[in-house]
Amino acid sequence: MKIVVIGGTGLIGSKLVKLLRQRGQEVLAASPDSGVNTLTGEGLAEALAGAQVVVDLANSPSFEDAAVLRFFETAGRNLLAAEATAGVRHHVALSVVGADRLPESGYLRAKLAQERLIETSGIPYTILRSTQFFEFMARIADSATDGSQVRLPTALVQPIVSDDVVAVLADLVLGPPVNGRVEVAGPDKFQLDELVRRVLDYRNDTRTVTGDSHARYFGAELNDDSLVPGMQHRLGTTRFEIWLRAARQ
Repeated sequence: MKIVVIGGTGLIGSKLVKLLRQRGQEVLAASPDSGVNTLTGEGLAEALAGAQVVVDLANSPSFEDAAVLRFFETAGRNLLAAEATAGVRHHVALSVVGADRLPESGYLRAKLAQERLIETSGIPYTILRSTQFFEFMARIADSATDGSQVRLPTALVQPIVSDDVVAVLADLVLGPPVNGRVEVAGPDKFQLDELVRRVLDYRNDTRTVTGDSHARYFGAELNDDSLVPGMQHRLGTTRFEIWLRAARQ
């Protein structure tokens, strides 16, 4: 089976490509560097020729509201149109837990727009919504930094290591289309400010993290339900302390 992974050289994409190849699949890692550009459509027809499954892991280079919406809508339309022409039988995409709960966030509005394009495309699909990655905590800190201060919500999150996300993605890619959403999260909940504080401490980062229930997370105010999964979700097995200990080595 030929599988095309759009964004196949990123954090999740590169790990997914490796795992699927280990499982004996023919996998093409597609990215602008390999001549496949979903924004312009360049190389899509050639990359998708003979593909049964396409995995969309591409992410916007900008989180600015207009730019990120333009990216996901344009790239989504181009990719889905090329899939329809190529006869792709399963479209898999990675999205974010809580994307439909936080309309104040331009990034999450854009991810929801991407999901809606997939749902109405007519192509059998599976959308995996994940909670935040452990590896993403430093970027969250950067987004909330003013000088030496990091101001973050105290709301609960249930983060997950990228390897656990990849394992679930691989199972979904090799399974039948769900024609709906699947959620995945890590095994434990944390307050967002405390979690980021621990990551910065590990990195010997001298910024001070302050918890504020009204602080914004990529434009949105959170509550304890905003970024945690619903009742039915898949659970990663790697605990934060284990990941952090391994990262120190």
